[in-house]
Amino acid sequence: MRKYALPVILLAVFEAVAVTLWLTKDNLFYLFNFSYIGLSISLGMFLYVKKVSFARRVVQLLVGLYMLVYLGLICNENMQIEGFWYYLFTGVFEAATIHYAVAKIFGPLLFGRGWCGYACWTAMVLDFLPFKTPAGPRRKIGWIRYVTFVVSLAFVAALFLTHVGNLERIMFWAFVIGNALYYAVGIILAFAFRDNRAFCKYICPITVFLKPMSYFAFMRIKCDKEKCIDCGKCRRVCPMDVDVTDNSRKRKNGTECILCMECVKNCPKKAL
Repeated sequence: MRKYALPVILLAVFEAVAVTLWLTKDNLFYLFNFSYIGLSISLGMFLYVKKVSFARRVVQLLVGLYMLVYLGLICNENMQIEGFWYYLFTGVFEAATIHYAVAKIFGPLLFGRGWCGYACWTAMVLDFLPFKTPAGPRRKIGWIRYVTFVVSLAFVAALFLTHVGNLERIMFWAFVIGNALYYAVGIILAFAFRDNRAFCKYICPITVFLKPMSYFAFMRIKCDKEKCIDCGKCRRVCPMDVDVTDNSRKRKNGTECILCMECVKNCPKKAL
């Protein structure tokens, strides 16, 4: 039964968040929202334990489509970084600010970049492209993510400083247009670099929050040095170029790990 501990623990964590927010915010939506996400992630972990090959894809679709279609398009909530800045400027701890606090700012202290591997609706689509592992070495253009981060902040700040009306409608269309651009750029980069995750490595502004917090993540892939034969297979199958054979916090691209578990599944000696 120990192998089912992780799905149970993750469900318990999300249920604790769900109940806490429901009671403190007096809003039943938060109970539904975080319970649904927790159940989806726990189901994926259960399927992974049962060695179902598409376990992670199930979670990506359940959570990604829920946030993109239901929260974004139906409920008109901008869950992108622009929505976070919007609620931050209004001084309201709702929707996107809660989402960012749980999934992208404090959550990574527990599960690292798990958001990128299991819940991101941009990666949900990009992971279906044919370039599962990078065809070449990582390019030194990661600085672009800081540009997109600043641009998103400047965009929302300008709206407030110029006192533009109907901000909620603008945020909705920013969500729609922003996602269309993300998908277009992500697909173009994937084919140009032959790497499904090129967008995540070089463009995505959310990583500015995720990377520093992920450095201290509790959940990490670790290597049993006594079993490891240095075959290098784990590095070859990693979509994020992480050297998981190094157990230190400073391992190569350590804050890029999305916990996809491809290295674990492919290790011939079960050293991970």
